[in-house]
Amino acid sequence: MNTVTIIGSINLDRTIRVKQMPKPGETMHTKEIFSAGGGKGANQAVAAKRSEAKTNFIGAVGNDDAGRAMLELLEHENIDMSGIETLDNQSTGQAYIVVDDAGENQIMIHAGANTAFTPEYVQSKADLIKNSDFIIAQFESSLDSVTEAFKIAREAGVKTILNPAPAVEKVPSDLLAVTDMIIPNETETEILTGIEVTDEASMKKASKALHDEGIEAVLITIGSKGTFYDVNGKSGIIPAFKVKAVDTTSAGDTFIGAMSTVLNKDFSNLEDAILYGNKASSLTVQRFGAQPSIPYKKELEK
Repeated sequence: MNTVTIIGSINLDRTIRVKQMPKPGETMHTKEIFSAGGGKGANQAVAAKRSEAKTNFIGAVGNDDAGRAMLELLEHENIDMSGIETLDNQSTGQAYIVVDDAGENQIMIHAGANTAFTPEYVQSKADLIKNSDFIIAQFESSLDSVTEAFKIAREAGVKTILNPAPAVEKVPSDLLAVTDMIIPNETETEILTGIEVTDEASMKKASKALHDEGIEAVLITIGSKGTFYDVNGKSGIIPAFKVKAVDTTSAGDTFIGAMSTVLNKDFSNLEDAILYGNKASSLTVQRFGAQPSIPYKKELEK
């Protein structure tokens, strides 16, 4: 099994369930409210660990109740937390999530400590990166710190996976230059490339634009349709499993974390790895919450 290091966000999620999304100015009663572990980085780490990868984390929390709660949750998962910094002058990241009965969500994020750890701090944790097979990052932490981590990985022969979410219009070229695999969704793909994703032809066109930035493998997640891939002259769509979704929060994170645990470093088994990730996310969307919904390997083997 692979060794996977995640650099990125740790959030305490506060989820509100409603019948339908409120309109501007509307007041409504909720069906349920609960807190759970979240943050794209932490979700991906939990997904990797539950698929039995050796999992490390580089990131930060605040010296507050939310931070202590998140550290306790990650420790319970047996994730290596030696790369997590506790910052006295920052609050722990938090996300406020509204989920309706159709399973759709709206998410508002307060980054806090997630954007406060520095490239110098990342350098101090270089051994965690160098001893990995893959390093995964998102855009919920400082891009300077992510870029530093990817540069360390590239020099050490560690494969880099970038999940460009939440999307930004201008990604630093030096980050793309050290990215081996990029995994946006349809909206993020359009923001990155300016190409609207409408069909397989448009996804191939967008993939070419990303390949031209030096990225070897492009995966575009297309919701209930599955995942498009384009690598080394080969492309196609691996269909998603047909299930009834109740909450899509962390579905993409589960896919990425689970897939990375079985992926070969030369991407030679990419189709099988995508299928495994799709299976994991298909279970996630049938449950509520971010980390509570992420499946274990034994569930996927059934």
